[in-house]
Amino acid sequence: MTDPIDLSDDERWRIALAKDRRFDGAFVTGVHSTGIYCRPSCPARAPKRENVRFYAGPASAEAAGLRPCKRCAPDRQGRDEAAVLLVLAILRRSEGPVPLGTLGAATGYSPAHLQRIFSRAVGLSPAAYARALRRERADEALGREKRVSDAIYAAGYGAPSRFYEDRGDSGMSASDWRGGGRGVTIAHAVVETTLGPMLVAATARGVCRVSFGEDASALAARFPHAELVAGGRGFAALLTRVVEAVETPGSGHDIPLDVQGTAFQHRVWRALRDIPAGETRSYGQLAAALGNPRAGRAVGGANGANGVAVLIPCHRVVAADGSLGGYAYGPDIKRELLRREGARS
Repeated sequence: MTDPIDLSDDERWRIALAKDRRFDGAFVTGVHSTGIYCRPSCPARAPKRENVRFYAGPASAEAAGLRPCKRCAPDRQGRDEAAVLLVLAILRRSEGPVPLGTLGAATGYSPAHLQRIFSRAVGLSPAAYARALRRERADEALGREKRVSDAIYAAGYGAPSRFYEDRGDSGMSASDWRGGGRGVTIAHAVVETTLGPMLVAATARGVCRVSFGEDASALAARFPHAELVAGGRGFAALLTRVVEAVETPGSGHDIPLDVQGTAFQHRVWRALRDIPAGETRSYGQLAAALGNPRAGRAVGGANGANGVAVLIPCHRVVAADGSLGGYAYGPDIKRELLRREGARS
């Protein structure tokens, strides 16, 4: 059997005991004493461990002679997954908003039920996903169009006002993003920490860079057209909060950020911030939590694109075997951050 997600049987057993619905679709639990198989989130009483085997999905469980549980209906996962994939395809092809009723009619589900299964699988509602998709298209268009207005319409916005409404919380404006920070003032400082020298940079909206072992030249390469200024009195308070978040990992959740990325990267970064201090996840677990168990490599790429170390805690993602895995600033810093959090990978 080919495992669709990088999880051990012990991890699957813990997930089944926790009835964690985020892993529905990643595998099914076969109970050979009763001859049935269930979703990981099935509310039925947990079986004895010696009677349990795990399967990639309903097809492999039924090939082993098991029948679907009537309570959690794991055989419906295929239909739900197909509905989600169809909605994703419709939204990606569409040049504008698609009513939820239209999506429901296309999938054969009621709008309310479709909203539930899509949100559970993707992490966003269909409307929120469509907005994020338009923002991602706009970022791509901003890199090739000479005028911001051309990029707005190329991304599928009917009017500039809708574009700026969508990007109201995204930090740098459209022209700033396209121009490598042109027109934006970025305050910065390099401060000594117990983990070594740390670069902190912020726009008027929030922190845009936290890194170890870098200086202003690295910041200039990232934002070649921004005005870089030494952090002053107003920057000092924010700098203190960032340092506290590094010295005491797990704090700093309310520090404002000004980061840019694709819709998928933002979903990964939100999921990283949801990992409690003192806990770790594998790339496969994080991918499953996002509703796509096969996206472990893409999750790793989004991890690597994180520009604000510790504030978006990509150090909490480890290899499937519990080893540290990679980290942009080296294993020693990652190991120390996890030690401070009391994490046991």
